[in-house]
Amino acid sequence: MTTSYYKTDMEFFVDMQRCIGCKACEAACAECETNGQQSMIHVNYVERAVTIQTTVQVCMHCEDPVCANVCPADAISKDEFGVVHTANTARCIGCSNCVMACPFGVPIKEEKYDMMMKCNMCYDRTSAGKKPMCATVCPSQALYYGTREEMRRMRPNSVPVNTFQFGKLEVKTKVNIMMPAGSTMLKID
Repeated sequence: MTTSYYKTDMEFFVDMQRCIGCKACEAACAECETNGQQSMIHVNYVERAVTIQTTVQVCMHCEDPVCANVCPADAISKDEFGVVHTANTARCIGCSNCVMACPFGVPIKEEKYDMMMKCNMCYDRTSAGKKPMCATVCPSQALYYGTREEMRRMRPNSVPVNTFQFGKLEVKTKVNIMMPAGSTMLKID
């Protein structure tokens, strides 16, 4: 039996306003051998024609993961720590239901493997008490893995939000997005 050193007081925070588009997170993620040298995190431009602002797309690890709910092969699982794992290679049938269902647009179907792949919050590292690779290399701390108290001290004018409203659908996540103080949810139309 393996021992898990997963630190339950540690949380993942994303601060989109701090992303500088350097893609260090993508490079670090691709170095992980469990990903087949594919990055499971993606840096995107908001509207390249008018701004250089970038955003980071990372799995939000939903409390009730729709990707797992729509998987006909029961290939996607969520563990006791709230981490939604990438598809089990022995079970994934490459149907892309999860890709189409995710409200955050995170899972990708890797055609060369004919299966879904997504961020699993560097479970090989976090279960050993370490930080996810992307958070360790982010020079602007747009990606941060630490305690809520650390984040409160670092960003006193911001608040972590993990509730999202997509039309009538409310989604709660393990990952937090930093929002202006006083925010309680992010509504996405």
